[in-house]
Amino acid sequence: MKEPRYETLQNLSPLGIHIAYVTTPGGYHPMHWHQELEILYPLNGSIELWIEKQRCLLNKKNLAVIESSQVHSTYSHDKTSMFLDIHLSKSCLTSYLPDIELYQIHCTPPDIRDDNFPQYREVCELIEELTRTYIMDDPFYPLKAEGLILHILACLLQNFSVNTASALPVVNKVTMERIRDVITYVDKHFRDPISLQDAAGCLGLGTEYFCRFFKKNMGMSFLNYLNEVRLSHVYRDLMYTDSSVAEIMEANGFTNQKLFNRSFKELYGQTPSSIRHMAEPK
Repeated sequence: MKEPRYETLQNLSPLGIHIAYVTTPGGYHPMHWHQELEILYPLNGSIELWIEKQRCLLNKKNLAVIESSQVHSTYSHDKTSMFLDIHLSKSCLTSYLPDIELYQIHCTPPDIRDDNFPQYREVCELIEELTRTYIMDDPFYPLKAEGLILHILACLLQNFSVNTASALPVVNKVTMERIRDVITYVDKHFRDPISLQDAAGCLGLGTEYFCRFFKKNMGMSFLNYLNEVRLSHVYRDLMYTDSSVAEIMEANGFTNQKLFNRSFKELYGQTPSSIRHMAEPK
């Protein structure tokens, strides 16, 4: 499950590429961000993808590109989600395209029009070829995979990018830096008691302004976001540890049993006990 934080990928290839075929429990994967560009391609079911407040329904065998440093989250209604997840470090590819970091790719299903649909399908077919090469256990897979991914990136840059990153208004840059700072702060401290004053203080803002700022830019209140981050960790612990529900609840920052039960049911549509039962060996 994706962690709601600034993520650092340690095992990038020399070309700055990381490929993962991921199987995770369904449910909410909280807001997070990373420096690498990400290509997400569901192999089953569908995913609700939120990129900086914009919602996108990503169905099986459709791709979405999440740009460097964009805040995003996912929600899957399937019990198990399988997807191909590719991360690329633009800074490692400047020898191919010196100003690559100035290009911003806009490629999610809502961005696709009739005139660029053939190019979109071409990229999806290259992703399918990448998956087939992986399944065949080709001994030359690493070489073929990185070649295909560079081809995919070239197609995306050629057909779905704009050179607007350098023209982003300063106010928007400051806003996104603040949002990323809050996300990082919550990831470090979600197990601790966090007040609105604590969160506002990490940005040097007053409480009232912080609440308006967060709601405007994240589409939810700060306290709702904090609870969703905590609940995502609770879900993971229910699936992968033997600790009791009460122990998991307290270890992840909840002190109110009634609030915890209600919030969990609202987010996941099931009780914590149901999730624990689902995780037990049959």
